[in-house]
Amino acid sequence: MSIFSRKTSAPESVFDGGTTAVADITGDYTIDASHSHVGFQARHAMVTSVRGSFKTFEGTAAIDTTNPAASWVKLSIDVASVDTGSADRDGHLQSPDFFDAATFPAITFTSTQVERDGSEWAITGDLTIKDTTKPVTVVFEETGSAQDPFGNLRVGFEGEVAVNRKDWGLTWNAALETGGVLVSEKVKLQFDISAIKNA
Repeated sequence: MSIFSRKTSAPESVFDGGTTAVADITGDYTIDASHSHVGFQARHAMVTSVRGSFKTFEGTAAIDTTNPAASWVKLSIDVASVDTGSADRDGHLQSPDFFDAATFPAITFTSTQVERDGSEWAITGDLTIKDTTKPVTVVFEETGSAQDPFGNLRVGFEGEVAVNRKDWGLTWNAALETGGVLVSEKVKLQFDISAIKNA
């Protein structure tokens, strides 16, 4: 099975198509956090999805379109910046029941392998949450490149991956009287990245 077949097909986009400012996006980049999104989605009470995001993160990447294996990505996320739209829930996520932000203030991802198939990039790396590191593979779709009004060359990527939070020691839960649990073990991680090419 191709590594790229892991990607879940997305519905047709409602947005305008991406632009192409350059034929080759090879280069070193810095993630523009103010125009990017790092988020997650989990089932709650077996009936609906709760979504959240991390408001503070930073990352760098090297893209080599000719030799994708030479590409790499590094990402660091501030756990205390978690935002689900509920202060009580955010506080619980930061507590030792979940992320234990006071002891482990950052979630990190460091790539170990990069593969490319056309506009899709499969990035495998070490995801560290709390004191546990596990490999994950995220398939990203290259969404375009653009020259912004400030002279920056930007590239865009979107990707997601489903993980089991228990693999990283995030085991807290509560049983429901009707069966099932309050919070799903499977969590979808979502990335919508805008990166600026370094001068």
